[in-house]
Amino acid sequence: MSLRSTLAVTAAVLSLALPVAASAADLKVAYVDLQRVLLEVDDGKAAKQRLQKWLEARQKEIDGEQETLRKEKELLDKQASAMSEATRTQKATELQKKVMELAQKYERSRAEAANKERQEMEPIISRIDQVIATIAERDGLGFVLDKRDSGIVFALGQYDISNEVVRSYNNGKKAAPVAKDAPVKK
Repeated sequence: MSLRSTLAVTAAVLSLALPVAASAADLKVAYVDLQRVLLEVDDGKAAKQRLQKWLEARQKEIDGEQETLRKEKELLDKQASAMSEATRTQKATELQKKVMELAQKYERSRAEAANKERQEMEPIISRIDQVIATIAERDGLGFVLDKRDSGIVFALGQYDISNEVVRSYNNGKKAAPVAKDAPVKK
């Protein structure tokens, strides 16, 4: 390849690469810690408290049933020597069935808790996404990454918009828009 054709190819490559490099230099990126935002917004705190209260009530109920079964087993163990083999086997089978039912109830309760958490958090997450989109549009951000799921190993704190998302979310809740056909107070 001659020097002239090498220079021509190099010039062509540079003319294509420079606009891409300039475009990348204008690209604005930020990140947000969605997990932290979810725990810090007012709605997220309230949802977590409701879920915690519900979980504690379920756990208390299961603990009570577990204690009842434990006492039943102790009573069966004490009375086992006075029972016939058939009665002892029947009582042990009934107790085992109750233990299995309690284990199934516990598993159903865990599945219900996961479903309840999803139902509580979905609208909050959706609203957080809207707040992030508003901030991104306002600030001309090309990307907003989730700190935990994006693979970010290090980023300067100046690119973290988590606090702003929390503030905007909470302030947006207090200043709800008025319906178009609502009467205006004078």
